[in-house]
Amino acid sequence: MQPAYAPRAEGRVHVFDTRALAWQPTSEAGIELKPVRYDNQRGLFLGLVHFAPLTRSGVHQHRGVATSFVASGGLTDYNGPIRLHEVGINPCGATHDATSYEDTVLVSRLEGPVIYPPERTDLTGLHAGSRHEAFDNPAPDVPPEINVVVDAVQCQATGVQGIARQLVYDYAGSGSDHRLVQLAMAPGARCPAWRAAAVTEFWIRGGIVEINGQVAHGNCFVIIEPGAEVHMASRFGALLLAWAEGPEVWLDADAATGPRAVRSSLYGFPVLPG
Repeated sequence: MQPAYAPRAEGRVHVFDTRALAWQPTSEAGIELKPVRYDNQRGLFLGLVHFAPLTRSGVHQHRGVATSFVASGGLTDYNGPIRLHEVGINPCGATHDATSYEDTVLVSRLEGPVIYPPERTDLTGLHAGSRHEAFDNPAPDVPPEINVVVDAVQCQATGVQGIARQLVYDYAGSGSDHRLVQLAMAPGARCPAWRAAAVTEFWIRGGIVEINGQVAHGNCFVIIEPGAEVHMASRFGALLLAWAEGPEVWLDADAATGPRAVRSSLYGFPVLPG
C-alpha cells in the first residue's frame, strides 16, 4: 500500500482530500483502500475502506483498538449489524468475520496488528500489520464490537463558544488514554490557538474547517503532528470526527486568567496548563 502520509516529526498540520487519492486494491476481491496512513510494521492505519456487496473480511483478531465509522452501507458479523453513521469499536482481542451485503465505505483507524489463522495463506492487506497466528476467541461472552450511534450521543460543552463535543469512545480499559469524539463547529466558530501534545487526527464529515491556512472540507483527513501549533475556525460550520492521542495545550493569552487561558479540553482530557 502507498499511503498519502509518511510519518515525520515536523510539528506540522497536513490536509488530505480523499478525492485526490486513488482506491488501491487488496488481494481480497471486492475490498479496496484509500490509505492516508499505513504502517505495516506496527499495524497502524487511517483512511477509507471500501467493501463491495457480498464481500467478507475473513476471520481475524484485533491486537489493538480499531474504530470504524460507517459512511455508507453497513457490515454484519455474528454479533449482528453495524449500520449507517455508527462507529464500531473493536477492542483488543475482538475476533470476528465481517460481511457486507451492500456497497460500504468505512472511515477506519487501526491502532495495532491484526491476526489471521495460518490456514488463511493469503494476507490481503485489508488490515495493516496482518500476521499469521493460531488463535481462539479469548472472550466469547464479550461482543467483538461496541457500536455507537454517533449522532445520538449527548452533546457536551468544550469551553469554546460555538464548538460542542460528543464523546464516542474514551478508550477506557484499553491501555491507551486516547479519545474519539465528534466535534460540531457552528458557523463563525473560532478556536483559540492550541498545541498538540500528541498525534491528533480529524476526518471532516461535513462542512468546512480552515486550519493553519488550509481548507479541509467534507471527506478530508487532517493529521496534526505532535508539537504543532493549531489555529482553526469554521466560517460556515463543520462536523468532524477527531482521534486525539493526548490533550491539547492552550496557547492564547488571557489577562483575566494569567499568561495562558485555561479551558476545558476539546476532547475531554484533563486540562493542561500552557
